[in-house]
Amino acid sequence: MEGTSVNSWETEWFEWRSRMTPDKTAVVDGYSGLSWSYRQLQERTEHLAAALRQWGISKGDRVALLAPNGLCYFELLFACARMGAVLVPLNWRLSGVELGYILDDCAYRLLFYHEELEALAQSVDPGRRISLQSDSYANAGTEGSVGTGEQTVQAPEAKDPLLMIYTGGTTGKPKGVVLSHLSVYANASNTVISWGLTDRDVTVTYLPMFHTGGINALSLPVLLAGGTVVVEREFKPERAVMLLELMQCSVVLMVPTMYHLLVQTQSYREASFRHMRAFISGGAPCPLTIYDAFAAKGLPFKEGYGMTEAGPNNFYIDPADALRKRGSVGRPMICNRIRIMRENGTQAAAGEVGEIQISGQHLFEAYWNNPKATAEACREGWFCTGDLGRYDDEGFYYIVGRKKEMIITGGENVYPLEVEHLLQQHPAVAEAAVIGLPHAKWGELVTAVIALRDGSHATSEELQAYCASRIGKYKVPKKILFVETLPKTPVGKIDKNGLVSAFSGLW
Repeated sequence: MEGTSVNSWETEWFEWRSRMTPDKTAVVDGYSGLSWSYRQLQERTEHLAAALRQWGISKGDRVALLAPNGLCYFELLFACARMGAVLVPLNWRLSGVELGYILDDCAYRLLFYHEELEALAQSVDPGRRISLQSDSYANAGTEGSVGTGEQTVQAPEAKDPLLMIYTGGTTGKPKGVVLSHLSVYANASNTVISWGLTDRDVTVTYLPMFHTGGINALSLPVLLAGGTVVVEREFKPERAVMLLELMQCSVVLMVPTMYHLLVQTQSYREASFRHMRAFISGGAPCPLTIYDAFAAKGLPFKEGYGMTEAGPNNFYIDPADALRKRGSVGRPMICNRIRIMRENGTQAAAGEVGEIQISGQHLFEAYWNNPKATAEACREGWFCTGDLGRYDDEGFYYIVGRKKEMIITGGENVYPLEVEHLLQQHPAVAEAAVIGLPHAKWGELVTAVIALRDGSHATSEELQAYCASRIGKYKVPKKILFVETLPKTPVGKIDKNGLVSAFSGLW
């Protein structure tokens, strides 16, 4: 059979899925309303793969994509998968200098770009580029000679790279995370099995698809299960409620910032979401106030945890358990392993805080051209996340925070997430970030940066007293700074590194 090879499930799963349910709607562009069935998407994939070869792309070559969320991500990903190329989705919110570094680092052969980003593409791309709106690209998806000889010779293997997603670079230059066909398939199949996804599931993808949360967390697992993925270019809370209801969405993933905006709308208060099986929060720890908002409507809500290098899906929790275990990400999924490690290299007991380490076939292969960083992160089959966590006596895991974000003040360890959860439960607080700032006496000063709710008022003294009545004195922020809004990274996380840089040296 064309393009098949021994042990090819990881590389050809979408082709097999399209044969099983050819007429089912696979993807929908929420912006334009355009939809493709599994058969149509597969046919576009075949022709686009042939066009890539005609444009000089060979197995292992990097193909860059600069575009807002759209169906182009799926057809280019599956075209690259078919002929062995590597898709490098680019964060279009970065500056030209930052994008230029990534393009140089990945040594791309061809750049596809959306016409809205043409000026940015021209500024960073001295090489070959093709507009997604050009006739050559449009025709490539519907025409072309789909040969068998070259395709068979270049058929990719499970451990060959498929995706290269660059990390945020908040602690240095961005690193290219190499995800193989096996990595992507293992995450998708483990998610389908562990989360119970079926061909009846419908999701809307709001997270940027240049990020692993947008492409790997739910989009590809839902397609593997035979469901439908609706792609949205931007998040608008009122429209989000409308679309979730209109498309009869059954599962959705958003970051806490999106949920914070969503639950404040009148549309949310009036909607029933009767088809929804799970609202999932990811990308950053979720404030407990969001749990309260969904519990008040009797809606299923839970959290997940992962990163580009691992999945990003690693845990499962039933929404009923999420209600009684608020803040927990659940238990490890079926096909991966989790452990909590002490500083001395031994496994932590229940209740102890340690580094989260992950093992499984969904792990990344390497950091692109960075063997030193790869060796530091991966040890004997375990990925060292740099995140701190714990598990309780029932085996439910909780994320405590980033290892590098842990504050050591006067010799005591303070985990920012604990203090943030507390502050966010105060009725006047909209958002809170807790950071450690350099201090001559304390080493690090526990500092809270607060954005208040519209029309609300609170003083530093009031918030400090609120904390002091609920947590140990050494955890109470010694300084509280008020801002209108907290800065965010391109994927919606609070930019704590930016806050530390902005406020260091104040005391």
